Amino acid sequence: MLVLGRSQVEALLDLDALIDALASAMTDLSAGRASSPDRVAATVPERDGFLAAMPGYVPSAGVLMSKLVSVFPHNGGTPVPTHQALIAVFDPDTGEPTALLDGTAITAARTAAGSALSARLLARENASVLAVLGTGAQARSHAAAMCRVRPIRQIRVAGRDRTKASALADELSTTLRVSVEATAGYAEALDGADIAAAATHATDPVIRRSWLTPGVHITSVGFNPEGREVDDATVAEALVCVESRQAALAPFPAGSNDLLSPLRAGVITDGHVHAELGELLTGSEPGRSSDDQITLYKSVGVAVQDAAAAALVVTAARERSVGAEIRLV
Repeated sequence: MLVLGRSQVEALLDLDALIDALASAMTDLSAGRASSPDRVAATVPERDGFLAAMPGYVPSAGVLMSKLVSVFPHNGGTPVPTHQALIAVFDPDTGEPTALLDGTAITAARTAAGSALSARLLARENASVLAVLGTGAQARSHAAAMCRVRPIRQIRVAGRDRTKASALADELSTTLRVSVEATAGYAEALDGADIAAAATHATDPVIRRSWLTPGVHITSVGFNPEGREVDDATVAEALVCVESRQAALAPFPAGSNDLLSPLRAGVITDGHVHAELGELLTGSEPGRSSDDQITLYKSVGVAVQDAAAAALVVTAARERSVGAEIRLV
């Protein structure tokens, strides 16, 4: 069995290839060819954390795998990531375990790649101003991914901690070679933004309709069982797209409060979720209808995304003879 550590996964995972691979995986999912049951989780109430299991099969990638991911928000601000994961890959013909790899880097990359795919499908072609809400690993990966699919020339970073926002802005300005600035707050970052990438652990919405410019494309990947990132007014007005209707509208730990809260309040109905990414890709559902339309991609993370990423990493590792081989028996 091949074993790959985090630095090896990061070196092997090509972001552009991942965005394209996710397109195939999401198409498989919407067409009913992929298998991606809702995640299940064991909770650790005293730490506000949980350990979730996410199995998935993607026939277009020829991969069967399961991810174990822990989410411990109190790790924020420490050297230990809030999200940590392992991925086990199995032979889809025999069920034999074939690889074990770090899933922390994959979780960050595939989530951002999914948001970038949504921007490729829904953001205006000339979108050039990006607001990044949050200062953690997902904020960093989203900034990089968005620059791959749209001509980003300016990035605004906002977070609860201005010092962290400034540090991330300095880092991104060096690595991405675009103009990056830290703003005083979320409203300032969103003012005039063409794309808004929310990656927070917010209790109260960091995306509010009154702060948005017409035509903005929003990606929301943050998860907090006790909160949400997007307010009712934005959800109600936006063209809403998801990875999977089933996953997005499922109860904890699979679904999204950003959609479930306005649904329970009667602000929207189930039918307000316009499309899955796979439906946009095949053209079975239309995308943006005007330059002024607000579009929202609400991501909850689905296993087929991890599967597509794992397949790329394992293939690259075997081609380059990277990683350690171990025997389980």
